[in-house]
Amino acid sequence: MEPETNKNQKTLHVLKLVIVGVLCFAVLVFVFGVGVFVGQERAGFSFHWAENYHRNFGGPKLGLFGNFPDRDFIGGHGVFGSVIHIDGNSIIVKGQDNMEKTVMVSEQTTITGPSVTMKLSDIKINDNVVIIGSPDEHGVITAKFIRILPQGLLFCRILRG
Repeated sequence: MEPETNKNQKTLHVLKLVIVGVLCFAVLVFVFGVGVFVGQERAGFSFHWAENYHRNFGGPKLGLFGNFPDRDFIGGHGVFGSVIHIDGNSIIVKGQDNMEKTVMVSEQTTITGPSVTMKLSDIKINDNVVIIGSPDEHGVITAKFIRILPQGLLFCRILRG
């Protein structure tokens, strides 16, 4: 009788392990589901809050200046245009409204092309670029990110006029 009791105890032990495993898996699935739900709710709230930003703060729908033309403002934190000169770590870009901007490239600058990471030496004259960075007191932009756009991109020609 003892071998049968021992066999029943082993079966009971295996059954307990299976039940504990299934319960642990169910708890993990539940916690993951709660995390996904909370993430979706937070993202939805952020989206709707940003969509109604001006209304949330009691301002006009189009912002403080209404439909104010922004062509007179110079974008200090970036430039979009064609490369017209390269000298060492310095690039001069002819941006919108034919404004020339000087951009300094450092080792921390990320340079990307259509699908790959690139180097400063890959940038050529007449390349269309989008540059994001920080201006210094002299108006020179220290680039943090440079995106080289494919040649012949239609909106590049439209924006340049």
